[in-house]
Amino acid sequence: MQTPIQIVFHGIAHSGAVERHVRERVARLEHLHPKLMRCHVTIEQPHHHKRQGNRFNVRLSLHVPGDEIVVNKDSDEDVYVALRDAFDSARRSLQDIAARLRDRSARTSSEDLA
Repeated sequence: MQTPIQIVFHGIAHSGAVERHVRERVARLEHLHPKLMRCHVTIEQPHHHKRQGNRFNVRLSLHVPGDEIVVNKDSDEDVYVALRDAFDSARRSLQDIAARLRDRSARTSSEDLA
């Protein structure tokens, strides 16, 4: 894994298991876009309600050459579900960027041939 990762916990205790899970998910994203430059992940539990389950907010900021992807998910009572939703959204965004780059590259090479 080459990408520098910063993981911040707000309103919850630091968890080694959650941190390992985040690092695994970032490693998967690196396979989609090998030029992923850095990743900032914030996991927070903003409200502590006694009668309702505590929801998690996950914010991802991914930097690739020429683009920044920001995902902000208010999600489930399970931190792993919240992380899954945020990383799935980031994966779709990275796939869109990769498709645009392929299209741009294909257009440029076809123009060179003409």
